[in-house]
Amino acid sequence: MNGSTVTEFVLLGFFDLQSAQLLVLLLVLTCYTIVLVGNLLIMVTVWTEPKLFQCPMYFFLANLSLLDISLGSVAAPKLLTDLLISGCTISYEGCMVQIFTFHFFGGIEVSILSVMAFDRYVAICNPLRYTTIMNRQCCFSLLILCWIGGFTHGIFQTVVTAQLPFCGPNILDNFFCDITQLKKLSCSDIYVSEILYVFSDSLIILPNLLTLLVSYVTILATLCGHFGKGGRKGFSTCGSHLMVVFLLYGPVLFVYMKPSATSKVDKMASIFYMVVTPALNPLIYSLRNKEMKEAMGKLKNKCKYFLLNQQV
Repeated sequence: MNGSTVTEFVLLGFFDLQSAQLLVLLLVLTCYTIVLVGNLLIMVTVWTEPKLFQCPMYFFLANLSLLDISLGSVAAPKLLTDLLISGCTISYEGCMVQIFTFHFFGGIEVSILSVMAFDRYVAICNPLRYTTIMNRQCCFSLLILCWIGGFTHGIFQTVVTAQLPFCGPNILDNFFCDITQLKKLSCSDIYVSEILYVFSDSLIILPNLLTLLVSYVTILATLCGHFGKGGRKGFSTCGSHLMVVFLLYGPVLFVYMKPSATSKVDKMASIFYMVVTPALNPLIYSLRNKEMKEAMGKLKNKCKYFLLNQQV
């Protein structure tokens, strides 16, 4: 339909780094295991602890963990398989699926991070109205908007990419179907597509970045005058969230916003935001959060009690 003759793409991945291939395999395997186990633990902890589940911050944290598992699973399983069996191809249809899932889950994740920043803004700057503003209906509405935004972004990016004709070559110097690499392989002028890509990225990135900036500038201005226990707790909570924001936005902006592409550097940045960052998020939130550690301790005791009863 779009003039393409390419039916599959060859993913170079990390096969040009033969000496570091085993290291990459161990890194990805370790991080992906942490992604699954760590984020699943956070989700179960929040869902089984009524006090946490009723709190908007932890409600969104559980959903962020679900997104980390989803985003981490977009490319990691295939990358591990490719490294183990030295396979390096992906079908055209599989490539489009990867593009959609990456931008779908990535769009939702950046939106949820902005919603979490807004939640912290309301909690710190309007504490007396917090429960009224961030009620359960509002939380679900914001979550639905995040999913709609992510779905729209994913569909838009996939449709624009699917319109590009690929006549060969079909070699992508990455470990997954990255749009920045695919654009180089198109055998037609991509000027209009570039405008559409920028338009779509701006719709999902700019509002969320603006929300983050406004929320945290206001929060920091408010907390500067409160150095007591409440102020320290607020700084600690915001510090964890800001760390997660920088870990996600930093590599993404580095790959997609710089004028020139450097394949090896881009691949390392891509593996960071697709595998490493989702693995670090549960560690950041669980190690720096007293309430989360206490809830995990309760969950551990419940599991021990259940196992003891099963043995009896």
